[in-house]
Amino acid sequence: MTETPRRTPLYEAHRELKARIVPFAGWEMPVSYAGILEESRAVRTGVGIFDISHMGRTRIHGPGATTLLQQLTTNDVSALSPGKAQYSLLTNPQGGIIDDIILYCRDADEFLVVINASNTAKDLEWIRAHADSDTSIEDNTEATAMIAVQGPTAPALVESLTNTDAPLVDLDRFAFATGQFNNVRATLCRTGYTGEDGFEIIVPAEHAAEVWNRLVSEGAVPCGLGARDALRLEAGYPLYGHEIDDTTTPVEAALMWVVRLDKGPFTGSDIIAATKARGAGRKLVGLTLRERIAPRQGYTLYRDGEAVGTVTSGTFSPTTGHSIGMAYVSDPHNKSGTEIEVEIRANRYPAVVVPKKDLLKV
Repeated sequence: MTETPRRTPLYEAHRELKARIVPFAGWEMPVSYAGILEESRAVRTGVGIFDISHMGRTRIHGPGATTLLQQLTTNDVSALSPGKAQYSLLTNPQGGIIDDIILYCRDADEFLVVINASNTAKDLEWIRAHADSDTSIEDNTEATAMIAVQGPTAPALVESLTNTDAPLVDLDRFAFATGQFNNVRATLCRTGYTGEDGFEIIVPAEHAAEVWNRLVSEGAVPCGLGARDALRLEAGYPLYGHEIDDTTTPVEAALMWVVRLDKGPFTGSDIIAATKARGAGRKLVGLTLRERIAPRQGYTLYRDGEAVGTVTSGTFSPTTGHSIGMAYVSDPHNKSGTEIEVEIRANRYPAVVVPKKDLLKV
């Protein structure tokens, strides 16, 4: 029997704005409003807002919280102080990536963990299976909503609607504060997944619509999952199920910058260390194509007639005006500047390997 898709607290607001709504990770979500190109450009030049309430929000607290998260995640949880956050990975004993997450430290024994919508049930089961009686795990996804406000003018807009103890614009990247946003109790996180500045705002579910509508009334452009995917790809950010999964190690995925092997053992750390020492044999890289035709997940890459890799994501970049992608490419063909070909519907198109972080620059 097919499960009925879930709806965020902003579902009716999306319908009123005539969003095109599609099933995504068990939810009914807006994929676009005015169009992906227009929405993406709004974020790059001004401010756009996204409903990301489908993402899991879990409170982990108690005397064993830090120890638990230090054991299950790759980054160094002990380095966090209250009001700070970090990007990290949940890994399995084989060194594969269960999920990529963001940890927010509320105090020494309390954390908020934001996880991917498609992985919420899996992640919660994994975390609970390793927790002891000193640690409480609460799924607050239904009780809250989460709105991303992104773009060069986003910080000023959020600041103008916020009452906090210190100026929000002074917050560092991956820091957060609590206060009143549009007179609603809110957690305001200087995080996001578009490559632009901005905030991700968590509010009680019952106040989600009024917060969203106020942002729209102040000129924020509603954006859907289509623009969010194009923007994260332009920024070179991985998406679970495309660039990373349970069989992918952080070494292959070029995510060792969030792995602290020197912090002590954690789940899968021995396999990750061994893979780093010997080399993974392939690496996640960026691709650029001068054609408007976009590479898609699963397309094969060739060099001199030999298959050398597979596309994980691709799109027409609204910002650069040409197609881009990410792919796993085998050694030694994954060096920046290497010319390869992408097979798209029985035709092969020229592409160039670039660093993921440079997809917006080439």
